[in-house]
Amino acid sequence: MSHDTKDLSFTGNNPGAAKFGNFINYYSFHSSKERINNLQPKIFPHTESEYIHCLDIGCNTGELTEELYVYLKTVYPKTNIKILAIDIDPTLIERAQERNTHNGISFVTRDITTENGCKLIQEYIKSEKKKMFDIVFCFSVTMWIHINNGDSGLQKFLIFLKENSKSIIIEPQPWKCYKNAQRRMKRSGQVFELYESLHIRDNVDKEIEDILCDKTHIKIYESPSSSWNRKIQCYHLKE
Repeated sequence: MSHDTKDLSFTGNNPGAAKFGNFINYYSFHSSKERINNLQPKIFPHTESEYIHCLDIGCNTGELTEELYVYLKTVYPKTNIKILAIDIDPTLIERAQERNTHNGISFVTRDITTENGCKLIQEYIKSEKKKMFDIVFCFSVTMWIHINNGDSGLQKFLIFLKENSKSIIIEPQPWKCYKNAQRRMKRSGQVFELYESLHIRDNVDKEIEDILCDKTHIKIYESPSSSWNRKIQCYHLKE
């Protein structure tokens, strides 16, 4: 699935009705610093490698990516940090590239829900001579993948994370957020077409945890709820 410029712009006169969560000025109402405050050094994997490779999914204009980079430098003071930060919206990526001052961060436009997007992400990590990322960050992205790609799309996405990262740090949106997103779209004259067909609903957080913990990974951390009622969870590859 590819998206033209019309798909990626918000509907009606409501910047909150962005179909893929690609909000303008997102971090002005969801603080990147508060998410950092919900992290703890102990949740990050131990490494003696020269490099830590990270993937940040749905990076928007990059404020949180930059905060993560600075934070990781304190967790791994003797290690080089490299972050591949992706977003579906090229306009947001362009803004992120313009503001970026860190050589260790690469901002690129990628759609992780497509085969080609996944292939390009895998080719990147192979080019770094690694089989998988050390850490994947996924902050408030699961709902947008789920509501636009259905239950199977969410499951496929989570399996891709498991197959391509040693550690997964994720902030799922609860079902209440889905209802709010659909309400905003309706007010703008559209709807999420797959919304009514979703079977994963009230238990979406538990369903995500069950998929991530199945066979390969284990949950090692869950943060307190943020001011917008979301928790950050961390999963590590089983040894």
